[in-house]
Amino acid sequence: MRFDLKPISNEAVPKALEKAERYRLLNEPGLAESICLDILAVLPSHQEALISLLLARTDQFDRGVTMQSAEEVLPRIEGEYDRAYYAGLIWERQGHAHLRQYALCSHANTFHALREAMKHYERAETLRPHGNDDAILRWNACARVLMRNPEIRPLPDAEFEPITGE
Repeated sequence: MRFDLKPISNEAVPKALEKAERYRLLNEPGLAESICLDILAVLPSHQEALISLLLARTDQFDRGVTMQSAEEVLPRIEGEYDRAYYAGLIWERQGHAHLRQYALCSHANTFHALREAMKHYERAETLRPHGNDDAILRWNACARVLMRNPEIRPLPDAEFEPITGE
């Protein structure tokens, strides 16, 4: 079934962004994603809406949304720092989704995803604006998860094929 979606006005964008954030906080990322798509339909390069869309999609990794759907937003985000930081965030959230699965190889997949996140955060750290230590905070959070959970480790190379959720 198809519907012609109704466009929102440019003047409604600030309140729509607030609603998207509120829906994310209420654990309704699907609604937040929909609002972001409505904003982007009228303002395709709106940076706050793109970032909120990416975050809403990562919020849904446990609900069948793939990493690819979040990663496809990355090229539209302006700035090398932001792209590196949010690439790290995608991997970090994928790692946490694997950790909650309790499936075969979930610990190895968690390890792989968190280490990938840490690589992106390291890149973001080199590009960060003065006084912005967000990438360091995220890197440290990943490191602490790995240090506190010795069961999260890679399998021997011959046995391990990471699952990215795609």
